[in-house]
Amino acid sequence: MLESFRSAAKYIWILLIIVFVGGFLLFETSGLLGRAPVTATTAVAVVNGREVPYQTWIAVAQNLAQQEEQRFGRGLTLDERARVDDQAFEQLVGDLLLRQEYDKRGIRVTDQEVIDAARFAPPPQLMRAPELQTDGRFDMDKYQRFLSSPAAKQQGLLAQLESYYREEIPRQKLFQQIASEVWVSDARLWEAWRDQRDTVVATFVQLTPEDLKVNPPAVSDAEVKQYYEAHKDEFDRPGRALVSVVSIPRMVTAADTAAARQRLLALRQEIASGSRSFEDAAKAESADSASGRDGGALGTGGRGRFVAPFETAAYALKAGQLSEPVLTQFGFHLIKLEKREGDNLTLRHILLKIGQSDSSATRTDRRADSLSTMAAGSDVAARFDSAATRFALAKVQLVAIEGEPLIGGDGRVVPSVSAWAFGGAKIGESSDLFDDERAYWLARLDSLQLKGVQPLERVKDEIRAKLQRRKAVATLRPRAEALADRAKQATLEAAATESGLPLSTGRPFTRLTAVSGLGRANEAIGAAFALAPGAISAPIETTEGIVVLRVDRRVSADSAAWVAQKKQQREFILRTLRENRVRVYLDELRKSSSVKDKRREIQEATRQSA
Repeated sequence: MLESFRSAAKYIWILLIIVFVGGFLLFETSGLLGRAPVTATTAVAVVNGREVPYQTWIAVAQNLAQQEEQRFGRGLTLDERARVDDQAFEQLVGDLLLRQEYDKRGIRVTDQEVIDAARFAPPPQLMRAPELQTDGRFDMDKYQRFLSSPAAKQQGLLAQLESYYREEIPRQKLFQQIASEVWVSDARLWEAWRDQRDTVVATFVQLTPEDLKVNPPAVSDAEVKQYYEAHKDEFDRPGRALVSVVSIPRMVTAADTAAARQRLLALRQEIASGSRSFEDAAKAESADSASGRDGGALGTGGRGRFVAPFETAAYALKAGQLSEPVLTQFGFHLIKLEKREGDNLTLRHILLKIGQSDSSATRTDRRADSLSTMAAGSDVAARFDSAATRFALAKVQLVAIEGEPLIGGDGRVVPSVSAWAFGGAKIGESSDLFDDERAYWLARLDSLQLKGVQPLERVKDEIRAKLQRRKAVATLRPRAEALADRAKQATLEAAATESGLPLSTGRPFTRLTAVSGLGRANEAIGAAFALAPGAISAPIETTEGIVVLRVDRRVSADSAAWVAQKKQQREFILRTLRENRVRVYLDELRKSSSVKDKRREIQEATRQSA
């Protein structure tokens, strides 16, 4: 959805607490805890000997899911819910690891620190709240008056601020300790500047096994095994599933498009006649639920906020004017320009998506119901095939990667199938019927490969091909040496012509540029910056082939320009390095800790009890 169709930020972090409590109560009353053998105190994770209760994970995940549903204006697919569940799990594990680290380092937070932070360093979400802004900027005086008002206490804001800062202050203290020693020297700054601005123009010849038609060399099983044992980390991979998928599309006809346009024209007439306000119509009718809640408000801003047809129509309006129906990839829009100041427009809109007519949708739904009745949830693999044949549905096999949505042959997401495949489904089992605005989907799990280091048998062909290429590239070295020698005697152009090999001359490149035929940040790029202009290189071996090159021109970075901007460069690089130091530290903290993920065990126990 268009980025600007999201409503202005509210007290999201306060709502998070409210929704958390609601989610927890929903969890407590939903009966989830009553399914033995999973109970309220079952550990979903054990972090350095301390347990994370299953009920806490479910409550946090439910809270995050509700936030996402509010943001999307719809229910979540299984893929989206799986992502949210992972996010909740990592959040809880990370928070527990941080608390353990605070205790280890003696990091504490005082009452006065909380008070000072609440008064003078409001959370980012509050700084974006429209109620606390003046002329589009956060107003500290408004914020402090609000803190002192009875409403702040009545709404629980003060208690929420205390809770927020008791979590945030120790985190910032820890990060400050971790990153405080990071520094970057002038030499490092100059090196980074040169990497981005030293340029080379080179002429080169690349010899590859494909161009020279080298037959794949023999690679023994012993060589494959030796490589595997020495490089097992390369084969630590996410789960992989092969699924068969059929779909019943929700076909939208020209008549459906015309009907959506007519509905929007009718709304426009109601608004123009004064029988209905734009705001009420948007709240009741708009498919953009985010802006619809605010009467279709899209805020104020300049060009570049919207897709081209929408923006063109919006800038053609006069203040107070309604557009004709505007078609974009999202549907038909009715736009109202409320105010214009230069290129800044204050807009509202109503979105009507183009969908099937009631009669078409009914026929599609009936067909989908029949498909579901025949095959959905079945553990008999043949039922899926029979259903596909009966309903004349094309069956396609797709590869699902654990933790990622399934991508169909058209490059678009097939909803929920990936999460289902890795959620405990058995080989040969059919899924429930999934749907989105495009189609209904039914899948069958054909094979499943769990995440982790893959066995040798599964990756031996991949290793063999890799070693064959290495050997094939190595066989080209004598020809490359002969080419380099001939180029030194005559020219690189003459040597290439005599050898029948293509010669390449590219645009200027830096040490960080990816160059077609040379690669990126490899031996060939490095050699180009080490070689004297006009000199012919020795053969340079890369993963793709062997390169012989000549530097035609080199331009060095401007040292005066570097000095002029050095302060800003240092600030940027320091910020980046410190953020990276914290990120690496937290990654290492996680790796060095004992974290037992018990979700798969709980999932299996729940399926068995069900």
